Amino acid sequence: MLYGICNLSIVALRKEASHKSEMTNQVLFGEHFEILENQQKWSRIKLAFDGFEGFIDNKQFTSISYKEYQMLSEGNVSYSAELVDFITNVNNELTTITIGAVLPLLKETECELSDETYSYQGAIFSGKLDKSAILKTSFTFLNCPYLCGGKSPFGIDCSAFTQMVYKLCGYQLQRNVIEQAAQGEVLSFIEESEPGDLAFFDNEEGEIVHVGVILNNYNIIHVHDKVRIDSLDHSGIFNTDLQKHTHKLRVIKKIV
Repeated sequence: MLYGICNLSIVALRKEASHKSEMTNQVLFGEHFEILENQQKWSRIKLAFDGFEGFIDNKQFTSISYKEYQMLSEGNVSYSAELVDFITNVNNELTTITIGAVLPLLKETECELSDETYSYQGAIFSGKLDKSAILKTSFTFLNCPYLCGGKSPFGIDCSAFTQMVYKLCGYQLQRNVIEQAAQGEVLSFIEESEPGDLAFFDNEEGEIVHVGVILNNYNIIHVHDKVRIDSLDHSGIFNTDLQKHTHKLRVIKKIV
């Protein structure tokens, strides 16, 4: 088995081995993965964090050994807490990183990625945080634009938003909204929920297609054109700009 790690800011993960193919996810700096299939120009990979699979351009990652893969998988993980920041290598070359970028094997201000040493001076997330941190972290993404398959402040979709917020606080969610809806404990009523719980919404065919983080006072933060805050009631999300319901409530889940 081969292994790799992302050494660039944000890399597209595609459904098929082509730059014209749909972007189903993104790989951020420092994320490591198994290489399931190695082609001449593309590799099909499986992300270590959530098992998500897709195709990545071979020029947009670097190879690591099984030993490095194991160390990264088993060690304590630190993430960049800055919306946008940079790291520098020993030649003082800058690499831009975004919130949620992994800082591999971070010790004080230095991290190791393959054979490269980087310096990082910014704030970090590390360890499991209190549930209240989920709200504070979600507000960091306010007004970030919607992008299908995106998971950075430059573009993010609904399930990437919830996954990233939980991830930064030390909790694991799957990447897709349907998989997230299968996690946690079902709550029967909104009144049973707490800030930081997740609300899921379905379409006319009954398929779960949307998710958001429940806030105080029956509000919700979610991605609809952008990361925004709307009202939540027993029917679903009431868009305060459009003055109508835009998403039909299906289920509420307690993950933490």
